Amino acid sequence: MPSNEPPSNSERPATPEAPELIWLRPERTGRGPKPAHSRTSIAAAAVEIADAEGLDAASMRRVAAALGAGTMSLYNYVPKKEHLLDLMLDAVTAEYELPAAPSGDVRADLAALARQQLAIFRRHPWLPTLVLARPGIGPNALRYTDHFLAVTASTGLGGGARMEAMALFNGFVCQYAQYEQTAAAGAKWQAELVGYLSRAAMSGEYPHLAQAFATTGPPSDPDAAFDRSLDRVITAILAPPTPR
Repeated sequence: MPSNEPPSNSERPATPEAPELIWLRPERTGRGPKPAHSRTSIAAAAVEIADAEGLDAASMRRVAAALGAGTMSLYNYVPKKEHLLDLMLDAVTAEYELPAAPSGDVRADLAALARQQLAIFRRHPWLPTLVLARPGIGPNALRYTDHFLAVTASTGLGGGARMEAMALFNGFVCQYAQYEQTAAAGAKWQAELVGYLSRAAMSGEYPHLAQAFATTGPPSDPDAAFDRSLDRVITAILAPPTPR
């Protein structure tokens, strides 16, 4: 005979947990009044704050204030700060102007993609740190990934190898952008570093360093230096793997 007592905790049906990834959560259920805000507007406000004051300034409280919303109400749209970071990352990834199809010139297409990426990093100085900390898997990041795989489809590399190549490619551009930021923020440190390395090269203890310094010449244009390094990275990406 059925019991009239409420089921114990162990007998109650489990309530499914909300997905961890924000991309698996519907933005709205379709019921009730139209929301006052959207993920797009929230991400845009957060990006604007981060561009002006840095990533740490883009707190839930600051973003809510910028939107004229209560901090707690913002959690109805973005349940936690990590979700906000994911939305910000995907929002700026939308800035890529990707062609409908690759040109067929793999090197040229990759070089153009890298230059776009560096330009985006320069517009959003907080972005390299976030890219290294969190993988971009939102809709715009997937669009970028699909384009990279399309560009490299003719190389003969398998899908896994092309994904690894993309990680190498993105990592190079990201670290170059961080190097630029460090050099720009620390002119005094940069000058001291050059002086220190020059003295080390002249000490006679580091002959290969001395040879490199003797043939380096004056500092070059940053974009030219980027292009030279990028060419080496693309060459490494396109080279067939060495048999083990």
